[in-house]
Amino acid sequence: MSIVPAYISRSVAGSYDNEGIAIFCMLITYYLWIKSVKTGSMFWASITALAYFYMVSSWGGYVFLINLIPLHVLALMIMQKFDSKIYIAYTTFYSIGTLLSMQIAFVGDLPSFTSEHMGALGVFGLCQIVNFIKYLNGTFSRKNVLYLFKISIAIFSVLCIVLISYLMATHRIAPWVGRFYSFIDPSYARNNIPIIASVSEHQPTAWASFFFDLQFMLFAFPAGIFIYFKKLNKLNVFLIIYAVTTIYFTGVMIRLMLVLAPIMCIVSSASISGVLSNFSKFSSKKESPSYFHQIKMNLLVSSTVGFLLIYYSFHCIWIASVAYSNPSIILSAKMPDSSLYIIDDYREAYNWLKHNTPEDSKVLAWWDYGYQITQMANRTVLVDNNTWNNTQIALVGQVFALPEKKAYKILSKMDVNYILVVFGGSIGYGSDDINKFYWIVKIAGSIPEGKNLHEHDYFGNGLRIDKHASKAMKESVIYKTSYHRFTQKNTVKDQPPGFDRVRNQVAQDVKLELLEEAYTTKHWIIRIFKVKKDES
Repeated sequence: MSIVPAYISRSVAGSYDNEGIAIFCMLITYYLWIKSVKTGSMFWASITALAYFYMVSSWGGYVFLINLIPLHVLALMIMQKFDSKIYIAYTTFYSIGTLLSMQIAFVGDLPSFTSEHMGALGVFGLCQIVNFIKYLNGTFSRKNVLYLFKISIAIFSVLCIVLISYLMATHRIAPWVGRFYSFIDPSYARNNIPIIASVSEHQPTAWASFFFDLQFMLFAFPAGIFIYFKKLNKLNVFLIIYAVTTIYFTGVMIRLMLVLAPIMCIVSSASISGVLSNFSKFSSKKESPSYFHQIKMNLLVSSTVGFLLIYYSFHCIWIASVAYSNPSIILSAKMPDSSLYIIDDYREAYNWLKHNTPEDSKVLAWWDYGYQITQMANRTVLVDNNTWNNTQIALVGQVFALPEKKAYKILSKMDVNYILVVFGGSIGYGSDDINKFYWIVKIAGSIPEGKNLHEHDYFGNGLRIDKHASKAMKESVIYKTSYHRFTQKNTVKDQPPGFDRVRNQVAQDVKLELLEEAYTTKHWIIRIFKVKKDES
């Protein structure tokens, strides 16, 4: 698992993130949970709760864990495999784990009123009912217990429905956050919360990405699941639930490829182990004519599996070196002679900001670059990668989408000194702000102040930046700051000046009134504009 690309993307040096720790915490919690279920020990259940506490402190994705374990318990109840060991394990784990998690600052009292935690609480209550019914079975006659059970379930169901309806109506139980709604309805975020849908990590996963990050495990996985279904014990039920849920969630959101990677490794290992164990046995005696044929077949299968494992290792190393070991702020390109050409515009721009602007300057840029500007330029930004303040991000989007004079009012109100835009038209860098502009407009129009901003006003004819571009597009701040002086620049030998190498169109000449160019990097990737002071 240590070399699987899906995990290496978060654990490689230079890209080490919270998830690098969290995946270990998640797996150790699952391991201890299974041990608790097998032993029925309060000690191991308490250790599981401590591991869960570690997981909660490291990553907000702990919500997946605290729903998967209750789902496992519920499945065992339905399969009539629920016993005292599971009761002790879950009751102890949930009680201690929830209390410990509430000591984490960003969690607080969320487990007591948010919808994401209600499933775990409901299963906890169900455990008490099932265990109480089992106690009654040993004390009273089956007929009386069945009668009491029906009445209890009816009363409990009515009370739960009334209580939950009341709590949700009075907002005592918070509804699911947008990301969780997206798992149930993948189109929810796109239609209702564009800030979530705009993040590349929140996009649906392409089939190629599964092979890119998991390689041949993608094909070994179904056989492993089949092996687990043949023997439905408590452990295998957990692994099946873990596998099926993560496969679905990963299809909805590519970021969860990271959560899928561990179970892919586990299930695929069962498949490989099954193949090797079956083909390492000899059913024929040495004297039998089929003995040597069997040796050949065993060697062929073993060699094939060995080749796939070696190829998998090479694939992982190659992906780690090519895809996940390049810093995001330093770009590179291959030259005709195969040498590496370094494009260092990001650091150049941040260095200029740090040494050529007042320390109290405020920089307006799209949220993607917030952390970088704060850390590398040591300047204040209006929005950053946290994306918790949707209103502020929408206001920044309005500045980019509105004409210069209207945007200037917002800039003055927010006391902005500089605007930073990323523009790739000069060298063919596709991850620039113009290519993100669809989402910028959509997010800008998601609050009441931006109700007059509509995507069709900007993209009625598609993404046009040439003479066929819409009036709203050509008057927008993002267009003017991106293409200011660009029509004086030759980018391609056989094309007129101002040819955008990303959009393959010729940009139109623009003039700025309330903004002035402060700095443009060597390759024109970063452009910084100063907001003129209002002299009126």
